[in-house]
Amino acid sequence: MIAGLGELLWDCFGHGRSPGGAPANVAYHAGQLGMTGRVVSRVGLDPDGDALLIELTRRGLSTQAIQRDPDHATGRVTVDTSRADKPVYTIHPDAAWDHIEWNDALSAGLDGAAAICFGTLAQRSPASRATIQRVLDTYTAALRVYDVNLRPPWYTRDVIEASLERCDVVKLNHEEAPVVAELVGLDPAGEPDACARALRQWFDLRLVCVTRGERGCLAVSAEQTAEARGVKVDVADTVGAGDAFTAALVCGLLQQWPLEDVLHFANDVGGLVAGRRGAMPELREELKGLGVRD
Repeated sequence: MIAGLGELLWDCFGHGRSPGGAPANVAYHAGQLGMTGRVVSRVGLDPDGDALLIELTRRGLSTQAIQRDPDHATGRVTVDTSRADKPVYTIHPDAAWDHIEWNDALSAGLDGAAAICFGTLAQRSPASRATIQRVLDTYTAALRVYDVNLRPPWYTRDVIEASLERCDVVKLNHEEAPVVAELVGLDPAGEPDACARALRQWFDLRLVCVTRGERGCLAVSAEQTAEARGVKVDVADTVGAGDAFTAALVCGLLQQWPLEDVLHFANDVGGLVAGRRGAMPELREELKGLGVRD
């Protein structure tokens, strides 16, 4: 079971809305990849929250670890995809997912997790930040995967450092790598692989993975540096493509595939999502073509 811990929301496009939030996207794609995906988050006690839970259930995701908030509305993000390859996100403040609580239901939802995926955005508020960090301090037997996902202005050096200190695997893109390196006091100059090596050594990480768009991706562990080619894609929008990459990366790591194979697979899965609209497209048939079991 792969848990996505953090924001759950509606991505609002000009043509409609669809479920989103990076950790929720990871959980959904993990399910499409043959794992059990579980969303750990909070939505409002409102019609938008009702509709979101119904939609997640329809997509095969458990809602047992999703809290209901009587005081804060279900989250929304306005997404401008005028440039398909560079969506612009307007993330509305003080949503229900800013108030995730530690309780018995949350703990039960995480029991047995092989991996816990989290990011930076859901830690913008003290309440959710405290809960996420407590989870990471408690479930140390799980593979703790930090998908950085910087969304200005919703990040600080303290949050990034605390996350790096609590995780095993970090995934970030080539634009985020020098930003993160500089924030934590490392030299941001040089190629992404230099930033990745510095981050891995400084925080004693199992793996740092950097995505590089059409140039593919690379990953650095204590034993090796591996790379994978880019994938040519007719991009519909890139919303959720990085999260699908993360889901595939985690699946491959949990199954102990060779690192280069993991990276090629993650690139292929991310490319499939970039070729479709929205963060959670139905891709089970396409994934079978990549050798993923139903």
